[in-house]
Amino acid sequence: MPATTIPGATTVRSLDAHIAVPDGAGPWPGVVVLHEAFGLNADTRAQADRLAAAGYLAVAPNLFSAGGVRCLRSTFSAMLAGRGPVFGDIEATRTWLAARPDCTGRLPRDAREILAGACPVVAGYGGSDLSLRGAAATLEDLLTELGVVHDVTEYPGAGHSFLSTVEGPLASVMKVVGIGPHQPSADDAWRRILAWFGTYLAPPAR
Repeated sequence: MPATTIPGATTVRSLDAHIAVPDGAGPWPGVVVLHEAFGLNADTRAQADRLAAAGYLAVAPNLFSAGGVRCLRSTFSAMLAGRGPVFGDIEATRTWLAARPDCTGRLPRDAREILAGACPVVAGYGGSDLSLRGAAATLEDLLTELGVVHDVTEYPGAGHSFLSTVEGPLASVMKVVGIGPHQPSADDAWRRILAWFGTYLAPPAR
């Protein structure tokens, strides 16, 4: 699947990105895939490719396109704060994807609306993820209060990045600090994600 660039970003003139296009004739529903601390790596590209194989037009922007340690720090500070230039980059990605002729335009609502009136939400958390302790229960309660259709699951045996497929020396380091792949949880999470997308973001009938 090819690399591409996305114009109109906030932190840089254009974002580097990976676009994964399903086989056959579109248009297809669109999905924006966000990477984690390791950036736009082979693992994130593989996640986008997996969604494309299931019939979704998936784009993964490189939120570290500006480069450097400062970029890494500012990106995650913005994510934790829920505001900042990185959200402009995500919105630029969403807008770019929705405008493609091979995208149906069925994407989540404007990021400014956050959760009030949000599209149906599917989420999975690792129960051993200390950085997100209590997040699943908090999200579950808030979505219920707002009347947003949702499926939030916490996996007791999983930690942070349990969907990751990283291998080699990095995988060993991740395991030592309690993060990384947890296959039973990942298998169930992918089953739930694709079933959810099939219900609320279904590809057009062939």
